[in-house]
Amino acid sequence: MKEQLLTKKILNWYDLNKRSLPWRKNVSLHNRQYYTLVSEFMLQQTQVATVIPYFYRFIKKIPSLKHLAKVNNQKLIKLWEGLGYYSRVRNLKKTAQTIIKDYNGKVPNNYEELLLLPGIGKYTASAILAIAFNKPYIPLDGNIERVLKRYLYLKKEKDIQKDNLNKKKSIFGISSRSSDYAQALMELGALICKPINPLCNQCPISNKCKSLHKKDFDITKIAKKNIDKYFLLKVYKKNQKYLLIKNTKFNFLKNLTIFPMEELSKPKNFNENLNFKLSNMNMNIKIQYLKNSSKFQEPYWVDEKKLNNYMLPSFTKKIVKYLERS
Repeated sequence: MKEQLLTKKILNWYDLNKRSLPWRKNVSLHNRQYYTLVSEFMLQQTQVATVIPYFYRFIKKIPSLKHLAKVNNQKLIKLWEGLGYYSRVRNLKKTAQTIIKDYNGKVPNNYEELLLLPGIGKYTASAILAIAFNKPYIPLDGNIERVLKRYLYLKKEKDIQKDNLNKKKSIFGISSRSSDYAQALMELGALICKPINPLCNQCPISNKCKSLHKKDFDITKIAKKNIDKYFLLKVYKKNQKYLLIKNTKFNFLKNLTIFPMEELSKPKNFNENLNFKLSNMNMNIKIQYLKNSSKFQEPYWVDEKKLNNYMLPSFTKKIVKYLERS
């Protein structure tokens, strides 16, 4: 396959500058598929630096798809604790089970089949095909989007729509080293074409970059509206312990341990104590202290001094820490 000049420049830069990341290790094809699957699930909405220690620990404790398909849910959640977006790890296990059952333990190398697996969308399917199978896909993550927008100086809202960006990315061409090339483009965005203060003097393709020519590096984004929601969080405390429950009520933090909560619809005179951003939700929380906890059939009491001994989402831990400071 003939490489175009742009592609060669990016790959040459990558060969000299790529980071040593645990999922890039020179391993068997089977392990590379597993490493790619796990890392791509972890990297959804999470930065590389955060993911690295989690990935090491996860692979050490759950070294294969077979182990993942059978792992105890409590152990699985504990290994994921702190990464957030827990639906990802639940989907990761479901995907492993489906691959073992329906694909003889091998990650499918077909785009349509990958999209049928839990938790895998268009981006993750493209990333797996490119990185694990060396297929000529360019997964459009935030880093590659930024390079593309600056290189072509895409500013108007119609220009930065996903469909248009997917068409425009053909400017990058394709390579016989598709696995390396997809990662090279991601790396270029992460290390050089950074959101603030891009390092244009180190960029291998800066000579044709329209944003550099115009000296305008601002990135236009499609505005996402955060939905304001209001919750009353109920605090029961006894013998230095807080009462928690299993969340079967809300879609966020599903089946995890949280404080008893109820959602309020357009409350008046709402004086919030806490605010959290979860996905596209702006979560406003008012705290109510109560005494009678007898209505809870299976209360889960946690000792405020031994938080790390429990399998709790960081959301719950932060609330406990706030209560202890108050």
